[in-house]
Amino acid sequence: MEKGVIYVATGADYRDLAVASARSLREVEPDLPVDLFTDTPGGVPEGLFDAVHLITEPHDRSKLDCLALTRFERTLFLDCDTLIVNPLGDVWGILERFDLAMAHEVRRMTPLIRAGHAVETPYAFPQLNSGVILYRRSGAMDAFLAEWVRRYAAAGLYRDQPVLKDLLWESDLRFYVLPPEFNLRRVTLLDAWEPGDARPVIIHSHRLMDHMRQGGTRITDVADLVNAERAALEEEWTRAGGRDDHPVRRFSPKASR
Repeated sequence: MEKGVIYVATGADYRDLAVASARSLREVEPDLPVDLFTDTPGGVPEGLFDAVHLITEPHDRSKLDCLALTRFERTLFLDCDTLIVNPLGDVWGILERFDLAMAHEVRRMTPLIRAGHAVETPYAFPQLNSGVILYRRSGAMDAFLAEWVRRYAAAGLYRDQPVLKDLLWESDLRFYVLPPEFNLRRVTLLDAWEPGDARPVIIHSHRLMDHMRQGGTRITDVADLVNAERAALEEEWTRAGGRDDHPVRRFSPKASR
């Protein structure tokens, strides 16, 4: 099949998040094929996904195993903590020239996000966020995915992005960096953009998982999500020692922990 979206969800909580994300996708892309890989297929609403694939040996990064199992020639992988708020448009055309496309990670001044596993790269080559991955079938891409699985297992890390950064730095794979509207991690950018700057397409926020980690009310609405992100932004600046009135000085190293 030419193109489609896949989700990978292990455990009932992540499966339910995938269901919510897929429903948002169906609202703006009703005809696009959507598949789910999961170890808990019993709770999946009938008709929401075109195919449900069983994960028989789940682990924290089962997505790395499932990326290569896509039945599509062109695939968009989406993390479960996403909401699709506008049609995907012609993003698939990126794969006419590139094997892979992803967006930059946020918090790029922190050691967590600057880290690779075994390779040191310039600051200007940060981690890419692996929660939204656009890729095509090709020999180069198949080999890249297999090597990502192999190196991740050998590294013994929890996060998959440091190994990914190493791989991208060393690889000859043709990859493209998507603009942030296709993986909007810093949702408060919606407050900063001018009308002609961008149109949000994929919102990706860990706040959609707050009910799983901290209890409380589950966030399902974009407006509630933005309000929660605004509050979290203020808390982040408070923890960093306060927001300097100077628009550049506030980003001194003390604010990047």
